[in-house]
Amino acid sequence: MTCSRIIVVLSALAIATTQFTAQLPAGDHSPEWRGNNGQGHSDAVDLPESWNETEHIAWKQKLPGLGWSTPVVENGQVWVTTAIDKLAPPAEAERRRKASTNSQPLRISESVSLRAVGLDLQTGEIIREVEVLSQQDPQMIHIDNTYATPSPIIENGRLYCHYGPCGIACLDVNTGDVLWRNQTLVVKHENGAGSSPILWNDLLIIHCDGIDRQYIVALDKQTGEEVWKTPRTGKLHDNPQLRKSYATSLIVDINGQPQIVSPSADWIYGYDPSTGKELWKLNYGTLGFSNAARPVAGNGMIFTCTGYMKSQILAFKVDEQNKPRLAWRYKDQVPNVSCPLLVGDEIYFASDAGIATCIDSKTGKLHWKERIGKRFWAAPLYADGKIYFFDRNGTTTVIAPGTTFKKLSVNKLEGTLLSTAAAVDGSLILRTDQALHCIR
Repeated sequence: MTCSRIIVVLSALAIATTQFTAQLPAGDHSPEWRGNNGQGHSDAVDLPESWNETEHIAWKQKLPGLGWSTPVVENGQVWVTTAIDKLAPPAEAERRRKASTNSQPLRISESVSLRAVGLDLQTGEIIREVEVLSQQDPQMIHIDNTYATPSPIIENGRLYCHYGPCGIACLDVNTGDVLWRNQTLVVKHENGAGSSPILWNDLLIIHCDGIDRQYIVALDKQTGEEVWKTPRTGKLHDNPQLRKSYATSLIVDINGQPQIVSPSADWIYGYDPSTGKELWKLNYGTLGFSNAARPVAGNGMIFTCTGYMKSQILAFKVDEQNKPRLAWRYKDQVPNVSCPLLVGDEIYFASDAGIATCIDSKTGKLHWKERIGKRFWAAPLYADGKIYFFDRNGTTTVIAPGTTFKKLSVNKLEGTLLSTAAAVDGSLILRTDQALHCIR
């Protein structure tokens, strides 16, 4: 899959000669979480602005099992991952719960079947369902999580499916054959995994941030074999429950140097993607407990959320050594789970309390703040000149980008919505706990 590139020149806040390079979104496919450039943008056109359960639903397909992974789209096929688990007997579940240091409400299973499901984009017909992995006595997960929360990646007919400590695998979408499996990347999450893999050249790059070990690793995408593995070096909290993270990396080219921008618990790191060498790290204090967001970059800046505890958005500008330095921070109604969205000079985000906010990306100055729903976990989407916010109760609020708040529509589907939407020309693909929807 060949992608065009665009150059985004740094703003006056940074060095005038510095440049960021990012992939240009394409409208006919959506290969990973947050679209083709990983920042929540899509070039898809002719997208719907209004819908409900009976209007503008091209198809609705019930899926087996449960998962919060984002749908991915390529060559007229939609793929999702899902998990079908069998709960542990009550006595065994209680024994495992008491043996854990985790006080959160947990789902405890005795087995899980981890699957990939392919559908026809035009009709919603299920064309293939493949058991990719299975596991006995999988790790416990939070009741809000699933065993199929990390999103897959699709590239040239290969689907890369990540299921956290249960394993990662590569599937040929045309034959249903599993080309390779890797079940060596095991850390203790206790609440379940959430970090999605990313692709860079021939490498599949994965966060493994548990309560016991924290590292970032690259696999050969052809074989699944480990190419490099780099431990996190930042000092973490004494409480193991504050060491884990669910964030996903972003590749940013700075002055021609590709860097992995990688948030984790309490720290954000920069790595050389070819070797895994740590290039820099910055500490944001005990703010990053269960950090789940993916950074965004543009206007000469890198922006990241810090996660639970005291959630903040941090903005970094790049110095003469191609290393970020803190430029500003914003503290009010910042999401614990959802991601920021950069459109033009503004950053948009929606909090767990249902508040949407727009701030200036160069200064962090507030433009507007409005209640638009309830709890937001899915990441926002910018496509076809509109911004889509998806809250947990199945409501999508569509707004116009700008420094003045303008609501365009409010749209409701049945069920719980924690998955980020995918957009391709003419269609929005939305996943709830009840079904996968194609909205046209």
